Amino acid sequence: MSEKPLRFAIFGNNYQPQKSVSAARLLSSLLKRGAHVSIENNFRMFLTEVTGVDCTATQSFEGSRFDADYVISMGGDGTLLKAASYVGEKQTPIIGVNTGRLGFLAQTMPSEIDQILDDIWNDNYDIDAHSMIMLETDGLPLNTCPYALNDIAVLKRDNASMISIRTEVNGEHLVTYQADGLIISTPTGSTAYSLSNGGPIIVPRSGIMCLTPVAPHSLNVRPIVISDDSVVTLTVESRSHNFLAAIDGRSEKVLEGTIVTVKKAPFVTRILRQKNKRYFSTLREKMMWGAQRR
Repeated sequence: MSEKPLRFAIFGNNYQPQKSVSAARLLSSLLKRGAHVSIENNFRMFLTEVTGVDCTATQSFEGSRFDADYVISMGGDGTLLKAASYVGEKQTPIIGVNTGRLGFLAQTMPSEIDQILDDIWNDNYDIDAHSMIMLETDGLPLNTCPYALNDIAVLKRDNASMISIRTEVNGEHLVTYQADGLIISTPTGSTAYSLSNGGPIIVPRSGIMCLTPVAPHSLNVRPIVISDDSVVTLTVESRSHNFLAAIDGRSEKVLEGTIVTVKKAPFVTRILRQKNKRYFSTLREKMMWGAQRR
């Protein structure tokens, strides 16, 4: 490990004041190790003004305006997805500290903070490269980050009528979905929104993505898995003449007739993992496979 002080950028969940003790512990451990610590501005204000955590020895930043060796996400998987959207092409390794609920991505528990920091200082960890997908439109550019670690979805905006989604894969017509929406997920996102709509669990680094319809009108329509090198083109028709494009849950209204293209992003998200954490053991634990609940 270089003698140069390590730099950490911290993102966090602003709605868990009862869990601020974990943030205080993290800051104390980092500063004792001589690290340079920056905290996302909203989270820093939350820690200081709401929870009373002492952040005087840290700096603040907004959005993607940080320069760090590691990013730490404190919260659940949603907080990590937000952090990943700001990391983007920087590809800074992300450590997910789970103060949320399920935590497929945020695997480090608050009780393991000191251990994961020891592992970082001793270069004793693995980095998992997670593929990302991106959204492009032929109309006005979206105001949100176009890259997704989990999934991209097109969804209806009203409560009554489904939408029509003409879908092409590499220029070839696949099907026109009559549904509440369509989810295009990465292997990372296969255990999220796609799974709740009947999509399959996909092992990381499989080189594929999945198209999962949301409440399809036809029972014959099922999820389909395609190569992640594919280009998916969507044309949506709606009675309200607009629809939602949701990128890792960040949704924005899009006008009917806009051609939406989804394809593999030119970079990956790098998530730091302790060497004793394995995908299938995490899957068994989170899905409670084999659990005897009697």
